[in-house]
Amino acid sequence: MILTSVFIVAGYCASSLLIFLHLANTNSARWVQLTPALIAVLLQALLLRQQIYTSPGTMNLGFFIAFSLISWLVSVQILISCAYRPLHSLGIVMFPISALATLLSVFIPAGQSSGISADPSLQLHIMLSVIAYSLIMLSALQAIALAFQEHAIRSHHPGGLVRFLPPLFDMENLLFQMIGFGFIFLTTALFSGVFFIEDLFAQHLVHKTVLSIAGWVILAILLFGRFKFGWRGRVAIYWTLAAFTTIMLAYFGSKLVIEYLLPTTA
Repeated sequence: MILTSVFIVAGYCASSLLIFLHLANTNSARWVQLTPALIAVLLQALLLRQQIYTSPGTMNLGFFIAFSLISWLVSVQILISCAYRPLHSLGIVMFPISALATLLSVFIPAGQSSGISADPSLQLHIMLSVIAYSLIMLSALQAIALAFQEHAIRSHHPGGLVRFLPPLFDMENLLFQMIGFGFIFLTTALFSGVFFIEDLFAQHLVHKTVLSIAGWVILAILLFGRFKFGWRGRVAIYWTLAAFTTIMLAYFGSKLVIEYLLPTTA
């Protein structure tokens, strides 16, 4: 695992560096910059399979393994999007995060209560949730990039990385496309939880359930505001980041408490 993680980190960091160095060169072949990340994504998939399915009948989705899985999905989405949109600049930030997540998942042991029953219906619910979280995380990255771009335009200093981003109109449309897909998957995940989990408001799940519903409501209001009132710019950015914070607290906050904090106080 350690050797594999070294190659993963090297691939992600190499792609991030190549993208940064060649942003100004519009003639540079994008596939050259992204090939190391593609190799890293494939290796991380193999590593995650070993980490998650450690024993028959259970899935290991500890705090840092879940972080690695979600960061992997975001990196995959960036690579797929780069096939038809110039979104490779997001890799400058996301690829190092995926590298860090890989290292943490390998070198920090899983906390208590990280094993999950590998019942097929529960697996479906988990994968829907993870895909939703990754799409919302990607939306947050897009919102941050949009915030920098809008600030640069308002201050009449559209330099640095901002000048290599797509036009503001395209960035906003892409943001709401990501939010729309994330909302669909989050809605499906919440509905699947109603059918596949006996008590969503059990003591160890209540915080996760309440915060997930709160994040869903924030996204619903944002999408309604976009459709009805044409919300854009800072309003869209703030609501997106609020939804991201709420939903990440729902998942990672509850996992951190259950796996690492509760055992030490028990």
